[in-house]
Amino acid sequence: MMKKNFLDFVPVCNPKYTWDADKTGIVTVHVINQGFYNWIAQKFFKKPRISHIALDEYGSFVWRQMDGVRNIYDISRLTSEKFGKKADPAIDRIVKFMRILYQNKFIGWRK
Repeated sequence: MMKKNFLDFVPVCNPKYTWDADKTGIVTVHVINQGFYNWIAQKFFKKPRISHIALDEYGSFVWRQMDGVRNIYDISRLTSEKFGKKADPAIDRIVKFMRILYQNKFIGWRK
């Protein structure tokens, strides 16, 4: 069985979540909190129906590069070009970020 290289994976944003970017390029992802437990939290603990998750400068740049065509390696190269040494180690940081996004269902992988 052939092992897959994680850098070849092509991330795509979860279509269940909307997002926008402000004038400075900072991305905010909007998550609708649905389901029974979220309903209880909203009703009794005044939790919001929609959570707004603002990404930092690096995360926002990476998020905007996810176009369903670029793979993780391409995105890390673009990040290094934009931020230079500040992004190092770019590949390690982006791989960790992508895993977190995937585990929290913010992204999936193009098939």
